[in-house]
Order: sequence, then structure tokens, then C-alpha cells
Amino acid sequence: MRLVMIYADKFAYEPRTKTLEEFETIEHGESYDNILVGFIQAEEKDEENLAGIEKKLVKNLKWAAKKNNTKRILLHSFAHLSESKANPMFTKELFDKVELRMKNADYETFQTPFGYFLDLDFKAPGISQARIFKSF
Repeated sequence: MRLVMIYADKFAYEPRTKTLEEFETIEHGESYDNILVGFIQAEEKDEENLAGIEKKLVKNLKWAAKKNNTKRILLHSFAHLSESKANPMFTKELFDKVELRMKNADYETFQTPFGYFLDLDFKAPGISQARIFKSF
């Protein structure tokens, strides 16, 4: 698992190019304020331990959200952090499970459209806890 967490004062996206036809078609983007964005790449080795990876991902997201004084989290698939990639269906299942766990812990949690290249627009403050990298 590779994870880059960026706290954003503002984060917005618009769907640009659909790359995985098996996932939902999305035509319009969204915009968020005061949100922690998790740029997440599940790796092939993660497929051996879904529950363990899910638990570590939730723990890291909660920790970074607390550091940035937010209860809002956006999960974004970002398969550019490692050469090893998990199966897209595994990654989507992981995201769905993490989103549910975060919502059950009173976090507002969202996902960017899965299987798309997106136009991104965000504003992030220049403070150290606003940008965090984890590998596990």
C-alpha cells in the first residue's frame, strides 16, 4: 500500500477520461472544502490481506485527519505511486470497506469516481502536516 495524504482547503474534480468500463459512469464532478484527500495505491501484495490493509488505511486516514482538524475524507485511487498494482476490483472493494468504516466512525467520507482520469483543482496550505506519505 502506498498512501499520500494531502489536506486541502479546497479540492474539486471533473471526470475527464473513463479508463475502466466495468465501473459506474460519472458525468459530473464534485467540490469539497476542509478535506483530507488520500491518494491511494493498493499493491498486488495487499490482496493477500484485505482486512489488515483496510485496518491500516483507516488508522492512517484518521490520524492525518485529526492532525489537520477535519472529519472529512476523500478516497482517490492513484495508481502512480508504485509499479505494483492490485486488481481494480480488489481496490474498489477496499475503498468501499474503508468508506463504510470511516462513516461508522462519524467521518464524512467520499470517493472520487473509480476508473477515471480526472481534472483536479485543489488548494493546499503550506504546512508540514498537510502532506504525508505512508507505505505499508
